[in-house]
Amino acid sequence: MTTLNSTTPIKIKKIRVGRGIGSGKGKTSGRGVKGQKSRSGVSIKSFEGGQMPLFRRLPKRGFNSMSKKKTAVLSLNFIQNLIDKNKFSSNETLNIEMLKKEKIIKKSYNMLSVLGNGEIRNKLKINVHHCSASAKQKIEKAGGSISIIKAEK
Repeated sequence: MTTLNSTTPIKIKKIRVGRGIGSGKGKTSGRGVKGQKSRSGVSIKSFEGGQMPLFRRLPKRGFNSMSKKKTAVLSLNFIQNLIDKNKFSSNETLNIEMLKKEKIIKKSYNMLSVLGNGEIRNKLKINVHHCSASAKQKIEKAGGSISIIKAEK
């Protein structure tokens, strides 16, 4: 029982479904006739009336780590081709900032790795996050130097 003011009580009647045709909510109890929605215990979760459901509109993420560092991998052969094409001179220091500035690698990369595929003929100074043993050996053989940058976490 609720009251409008302190003196007049008002009784709100709850509609009981399935109590005969005369009640107005009898027979099918306001569920219509047949079909999935008329059955008990059935709900159509995430159904949006034929529109593409939200969970299918959003892109899949899977197990891709959001904190994973994106690494650009360069071979010695690729670096030598850049020197031959005059993209940078051999007396410059090769690092990730320079490669991004020259638009050789994308801005989304935040680590740089050098692999020993191919040969290097020029003396180079290289600053990278990772370097293979064969690449280090070939760079030092050509008279260059390589320094490993510690990646920040």
